[in-house]
Amino acid sequence: MTQDVEMKEPQAPSNSVSTTTPSTLQHLKEIASLIETGAYAREVRRILRAVRLTMALRRKLKAPVLSAFLNFVLSPGSEVHSRLSSYIPKEDDHDMDVDTATSATQAPVKHSLPEIEIYCYLIVLIFLIDQKRYNEAKACASASIARLKNINRRTVDVLASRLFFYYSLSYELTGDLAEIRGNLLALHRIATLRHDELGQETLLNLLLRNYLHYNLYDQAEKLRSKAPRFEAHSNQQFCRYLFYLGKIRTIQLEYTDAKESLLQAARKAPIAALGFRIQCNKWAVIVRLLLGEIPERTVFMQEGMKEALRPYFELTNAVRIGDLELFKTVAEKFSNTFNSDRTHNLIVRLRHNVIRTGLRNISISYSRISLADVGKKLRLDSPNPVADAESIVSKAIRDGAIDATLDHANRWMVSKETGDIYSTNEPQSAFDTRIAFCLNLHNEAVRALRFPPNSHKEKESAEKRRERQQQEQELAKHIAEEDDDDF
Repeated sequence: MTQDVEMKEPQAPSNSVSTTTPSTLQHLKEIASLIETGAYAREVRRILRAVRLTMALRRKLKAPVLSAFLNFVLSPGSEVHSRLSSYIPKEDDHDMDVDTATSATQAPVKHSLPEIEIYCYLIVLIFLIDQKRYNEAKACASASIARLKNINRRTVDVLASRLFFYYSLSYELTGDLAEIRGNLLALHRIATLRHDELGQETLLNLLLRNYLHYNLYDQAEKLRSKAPRFEAHSNQQFCRYLFYLGKIRTIQLEYTDAKESLLQAARKAPIAALGFRIQCNKWAVIVRLLLGEIPERTVFMQEGMKEALRPYFELTNAVRIGDLELFKTVAEKFSNTFNSDRTHNLIVRLRHNVIRTGLRNISISYSRISLADVGKKLRLDSPNPVADAESIVSKAIRDGAIDATLDHANRWMVSKETGDIYSTNEPQSAFDTRIAFCLNLHNEAVRALRFPPNSHKEKESAEKRRERQQQEQELAKHIAEEDDDDF
């Protein structure tokens, strides 16, 4: 038997803008409707969903699509429409033939909601940044920030936090990040007065990034210590805060706190944020080396990070061996990488750790060795290696890095016999560290649980509250009188 085959008519050729424009434009219209519903119902979760849907459409944004969307949601003669349309490049009219035909049956609805207006600023700003038109992006971002200062609505806070981020990004891409520092501080003050906690989180991270970009670590720490802290509303912003906090703690020589913050940031970061997790792991590796720890090989073999962490893997190998010459070779070989990562100054600090590790290996291998041989094995390139070796050994003995004695008369180092480590308190401290880590992880997981708001519960009115308080007072008075009667 022969089967009937459905014959499809060949599709007429059309340009790419015409085929993709209707679906993208329709999605934007649905997002605008979602924002409108969320604004009228005062539901922030709908605005959050609209922002997530917009990020999914980011690569599909084209100039004709934005022009048609602005014509749909804004009045053509309004000031906002004229300003935003001036940032969008003009396209040929024939590119929009299909779109005008499909949307001709729909009467354009003009919105006057501040949420819709701020959303238009947001998508135009994202489009300009993706097109690398940074000067126009700066102008658009400045206009949107000026408009935001006059709006105080909780449903705008989510859109405002995104605008703050792209506002800072547009100035960072042009190298003018210092120009907006005062404006960011003013916006943070406004967000604090308006109790906009999401805006405070975003602006605090932007200010910390601004300070750290110019190596102003002291000012960043002063701002961080004085800024109000509360429960995190955004996981992404909390991860950024932990990363900046880890960098500040590292520069301030507080390596233990820095390690905890950096590892927590890398653990909480989304899987898709590969670049952020790479930066967290780079700084975490350096901090662990400065603490005298050797990171596991699995840290450098994570999926997608092997090539990026290759310089730090070789650096860790040099520190683990205690070879000062190999350490210098690796530092010179990847100096450009370390400078771009801004970890070169930290790697300079590692030289002392390399020497201490090599000295520890020597003390384990030899029961007695002369200081001249110590200088040769450590490869100390100094005019008087014996004197340098003597000072290094003395400091290591004082700090407890090695268990040995120094014979100044004969100029040799005598190592003590290594006893049973299980007779010391080291196993107890190791178990205590692991248990504390597990408990902190459990507490963070419990705090991260999200519960639905108690919107279904009826709020107590002022009249009911007064009646309840009066009944409680009468009951307390009655109980007091009964107690008096008992006596």
